[in-house]
Amino acid sequence: MVQTLAKTTFVTFAEFAQWLPENRRYELHDGVIIEMPQHIGKHEQVKGFLAVEIAFMVRHLNLPYFLPSQAFVKVPDAESAYLPDILILKRSNLANEPLWEKQSTVTQGDSVVIAIEVVSTNWRVDYFTKVKDYEEIGIPEYWTVDYLGIGGRRFIGNPKQPTILVHELIDGEYQVTAFQGDERVISPSFPDLNLTAIQIFQAGL
Repeated sequence: MVQTLAKTTFVTFAEFAQWLPENRRYELHDGVIIEMPQHIGKHEQVKGFLAVEIAFMVRHLNLPYFLPSQAFVKVPDAESAYLPDILILKRSNLANEPLWEKQSTVTQGDSVVIAIEVVSTNWRVDYFTKVKDYEEIGIPEYWTVDYLGIGGRRFIGNPKQPTILVHELIDGEYQVTAFQGDERVISPSFPDLNLTAIQIFQAGL
């Protein structure tokens, strides 16, 4: 589970960025500092597998994108900042990002290609909070990779089963497509990506 630090007073992003210790993972949720736990092995296998596959597509297609190892996505008009498990950024728009050079932070949807969250025990944050905030920012594509099948039944079915939700921004709103089992995951940003949901869920096995 994520842990809220003892400091529960309201914190601005500027204060958070100044306080942030090295080699520790934190997010800022509506002015509250949240410590992110060490992920379990399977989470890292799924994350690493997807990162390699997408990085290969970027390199193969010679796209002007890159995958930062740790960069924040900040909601422009709120004191919230997230560390997506995988984030693909466009080099071309970083000059327009006021927080990029000093704080490795983007606030504009035009800077992002895809944000991906591998769902952990705090699944409601990925399914609700980040969907709302990433939609507001204008991130064109957002995945929730629920390899544990722990999300709400309205999203992953009843009985629950591992599911990937791909959110595509259309006319300012996310349109969502679910992928399970041997269904090929369709990425609007990478239409040549040839992976099924089960291949991603079984990464490293």
